[in-house]
Amino acid sequence: MCGIVGYIGPEQASPFLIEGLSKLEYRGYDSAGIAVFDGNEVHNKKSVGRLGILKKKLEQSPLEGHIGIGHTRWATHGRPSDVNSHPHTDCTGNFVVVHNGIIENYMHLKERLISKGHVFTSETDSEVVAHLVEEYYEGDFEAAVKKVLSEITGSYALVFMTKHEPEKLICTKQDNPLVIGLGQGENFIASDIPAIIQRTRKTYILSDGEMAVVTKDSVWVTNRQGVPVNKKVFEVNWDAEAAEKGGYEHFMSKEIYEQPKAIRETMSSRLATNNSKIIFDELKWNREEVAAIRKVVIVACGTAYHAGIVGKYYIESMARIPVEVDVASEFRYRQPLVDEHTLAIFVSQSGETLDTLAAMKEAKRLGAKTLAVTNVVGSSISREADNTILTWAGPEIAVASTKAYTTQLVSMAMLSIYIAGLKGTLSEERTHELIAGLRNLPGQVHEMLEDVEEIKTFAQQYGFNEDVFFIGRSLDYAVALEGSLKLKEISYIHAEAYAAGELKHGTLALIIEGVPVIALATQHDVYEKTLSNIKEVKARDAVVIGVAMQGDDEIKKYVDHTIFIPKVDKFLAPILAVIPLQLLAYYAAVTRGCDVDKPRNLAKSVTVE
Repeated sequence: MCGIVGYIGPEQASPFLIEGLSKLEYRGYDSAGIAVFDGNEVHNKKSVGRLGILKKKLEQSPLEGHIGIGHTRWATHGRPSDVNSHPHTDCTGNFVVVHNGIIENYMHLKERLISKGHVFTSETDSEVVAHLVEEYYEGDFEAAVKKVLSEITGSYALVFMTKHEPEKLICTKQDNPLVIGLGQGENFIASDIPAIIQRTRKTYILSDGEMAVVTKDSVWVTNRQGVPVNKKVFEVNWDAEAAEKGGYEHFMSKEIYEQPKAIRETMSSRLATNNSKIIFDELKWNREEVAAIRKVVIVACGTAYHAGIVGKYYIESMARIPVEVDVASEFRYRQPLVDEHTLAIFVSQSGETLDTLAAMKEAKRLGAKTLAVTNVVGSSISREADNTILTWAGPEIAVASTKAYTTQLVSMAMLSIYIAGLKGTLSEERTHELIAGLRNLPGQVHEMLEDVEEIKTFAQQYGFNEDVFFIGRSLDYAVALEGSLKLKEISYIHAEAYAAGELKHGTLALIIEGVPVIALATQHDVYEKTLSNIKEVKARDAVVIGVAMQGDDEIKKYVDHTIFIPKVDKFLAPILAVIPLQLLAYYAAVTRGCDVDKPRNLAKSVTVE
C-alpha cells in the first residue's frame, strides 16, 4: 500500500515526482524518496518520515534530470528508515526500482544473489528486484525485466529505470494498481489517478500481467510473453479538485460533507422514476439466475466488512436468502462451503485490497458467481469479478472511510431490493416505500450536517476519555461496530462495540462511573429491549449518549444526551445513524490533536496480506 510515481519528458522530473507523491501520501507515509537520471548518473534521495522531510532535502540539494521515479512507503518488510526507503538500487547504482506489494520469495532470491556476490543494504523484500535486474542485464533492459518477472512471486506494482537506457521507464503490475498518464511529449506513471490528473486526464490502466515501456513520446504495452496489448484510453472525468481539501481542514471532514452528493450519485439512474424497481444495467440478472442462488457470502475487510454486516440484514430480510459475512483474511483458510449456487459479494472501497481479491479468486475457483462492490473504476477486484456495482463516491483520500461506507450501504440496500424484485419476496407497496426512502436520503444527510455543534461539544467533553463503548441491537449493532472503528482508528481512544443484549454476558464488568456509552436506538422492533439495556449501563453510572429518531421523546428519560436523526425506514436508518458517529470520531480526534487524515500505523488501501 505504497505510492508510486514516474516521469519522462522535457521538464525537470523532480517537481512532478514530489507533486505526485503528495497526492499519494495517503497510501503510505513512513518514508519517501525519488531517483532522477541527470544525463550521466542516477541520483537517489530518500528519507524516513513524511514527504516534507524529503522536500527539505531536495531544497538544499536539488536533483536535476528529465526522467525519474518516486515512492512513498508504508512498511511491510523492514522498519521505517532511510535505508529501507525506496527507490532501491543494485550494487552499482545503475538500476533503480520502486515497488508496491510483497515479493513472497525474496528471501530465497536474496540468498542466491548474496552467494553470487551481491551486497544488500536494506531489510526490504523490494531491493532484491533491483539486484535481479543487474544480474540479468546483458544489454537489453526489457529482456532483463521480463526475466526478473519470471523469477519473482507475490503482489507488486513495479517501475524500473536504468542509466544504461535512459530514454525509457518500464512498469508492470500484479494484484496492485498502476496507471499511466498520457501527455504530449511526456508521460507519467502512478499508483493512483490523483497523482496525475493535474497533468493529464488520458490514462491507461494496466491489468495484471501487463508490462509497459514508457518513453516521452510513446507507451508500448505487452503481456509478459511480449505480445502487444491494445489498450483503451480511459478518460478521467472527475474534477481535479475532488482530490484536494477544498477549504476543509481535513480530507475526512470534506468527505463527510460530500456524502449527500456521493449518495445521490450512487443512486443516480438506478431508481425507477415511479419508485417501482431498482435498475442495475450492469447486472442484467434474470429470475432464473437469482432463483439458482441458495446462499450469499459477503467478504470484506474493516469498514467494508461492517457494510457487509448491514448487507446481510438487508438481503436476508428482503430477498430471504441466507447470508454469511466473512472477514476476507479468514475466508480462504476455512474451506468455505461455496459452490455454483453461491453469490459471493466482495466489498472494497479501493478495489485493491489484497485479502479481498484473493478471497474472490478462491470463490471463483469453487464455482461461485462473484459480484464486486467498489468505488474505483478499473480496479483489480472489479476486473476479476463476474459483475461490478460501482459506488460512485468519488476519490476518498482520508484513511478513515466515510462516504465510501455510506455509499456501500446504499448499494447494498439497492442490491437487496433488486434481488427481492426478481425473487418476488417484496410487495409492490414495500418496494415503493423503500425506494422513496432512498430518494430522501441525500436531503436528510444534508440536514444532519447543517448543525453539528452539539456533536462537536460532546466530542470535546468526552474526547479525553480512554474508553468508550457502543451498544445496539439488530442493525444498530452493525452501525455500532462502524462507529467504534471510526473512533479508535483516528482518535486512538479504546472503543468497543457490543450487541446490547450481550451486556450481561461479561461486558457490564467494564462499565464504571463516567465511562461514555453510545447507545443506538433506531430499530423499533427491538426498541424496548434497547431501552432496557440502556437502563443497565445507567445503573452502573455510565454517561449515555443516545442516537434515536426525531420525535422519540421516550429515550430522553434514560440517557444523558441525545442525538436525533431524521425519521426514516428502519432498514435505511444505518445510513443516517452512522453520520453522527463519524462526526463524533472526527471531532474527538481533532480535540486530541491527532493526525485525522493519516492515523498512525494505518494506510488507505491494504494491498498486502
